[in-house]
Amino acid sequence: MIDVLLLLRSRFGSLDRKIGALVPLLAGLLLNGCSTYYGQLLDGQVQLLRAREPVSQVVADPARDARLREQLRQSQAARDFASSHLHLPDNRSYRLYADVKRSSVLWNVFATPEFSLDPQTHCFPIAGCVAYRGYYSLSGARGEAALQKQAGMDVYIGGVDAYSTLGWFDDPIINTMMDRGDERLATLIFHELAHQRFYVQNDTEFNESYATFVEQEGTRQWRAYQGLPPADQDMAKQVHQFTQLVLDTREQLKAIYAQPLAPVAMRQAKQQAFERMRAQYRQLRGSQWGGDKRYDAWVNAPMNNAKLLPFGLYDQWVPSFAALFSQVRGDWPSFFKAVERLGKLPADQRKAALVKLASR
Repeated sequence: MIDVLLLLRSRFGSLDRKIGALVPLLAGLLLNGCSTYYGQLLDGQVQLLRAREPVSQVVADPARDARLREQLRQSQAARDFASSHLHLPDNRSYRLYADVKRSSVLWNVFATPEFSLDPQTHCFPIAGCVAYRGYYSLSGARGEAALQKQAGMDVYIGGVDAYSTLGWFDDPIINTMMDRGDERLATLIFHELAHQRFYVQNDTEFNESYATFVEQEGTRQWRAYQGLPPADQDMAKQVHQFTQLVLDTREQLKAIYAQPLAPVAMRQAKQQAFERMRAQYRQLRGSQWGGDKRYDAWVNAPMNNAKLLPFGLYDQWVPSFAALFSQVRGDWPSFFKAVERLGKLPADQRKAALVKLASR
């Protein structure tokens, strides 16, 4: 999703200073057949860049919304902590604010074959291959989803609160990041800065699991730094149990798809796996979660392979990175060096190392 823009920056230098140079290049891309997909990526990123303003300027403006000003003021303490304590990049990212006037900054379209958990990937020159396609408008995402469905694919659209340009631009705090409270805003900053700190081409599971671990451990340390008690362990357990339920369902589906079944029988077994997941969810909700229905809408909505993809992408190797962090006794610089060593391994060796770490 961000890859074309990164390529443009490599050509033009600082797009923060040369946004106007995008206009002729955009025309050239379209004339060369790069299609409206790349056009909307360019337009969406340019609009985001143009919407930025310094956080300090917003905070100092009494005419702005008081709640917004207070949230942004508190966000800067978390931003300082990210660099001073978590050793994440110290730059202008998240020192800026942008209001994109919508509920998500963009929407990712995930797609898989009907009988596979392998995502349809999209590859670009700099950021490599990713397991989704991003759109800056919901209508654009829905159009892509419709085309994929017509081709027989399982499709899921997920709204995105934030994303990282891997340090190529000064990423802003976006209004879409601020609806879930001050701590959630801090966690998003930690997550996205982790991507700036290190990124591996063509390995979404590695990148997202690593950033998710940094987010989780960073948030734990951020709470302690503020003198707050640990986060609600019951809630953390609930999130873990729900995630594990989805991942277990993925494994069940993989086993089903490996069998020599006729399409009709395969389709039936697939739906039975989803119904087992729903039944297990209701059991957990009733027996251990006190009837909490926070996941009801997601579970009860239509289900397919693509809908399960974000869980595998964002959570698969979190225990491996937790084990790695423990190995270096919680030292962030040593952790990042170890992550970099892992990231430089060939893909099969990297995966084997992550499996070994998870077993510990």
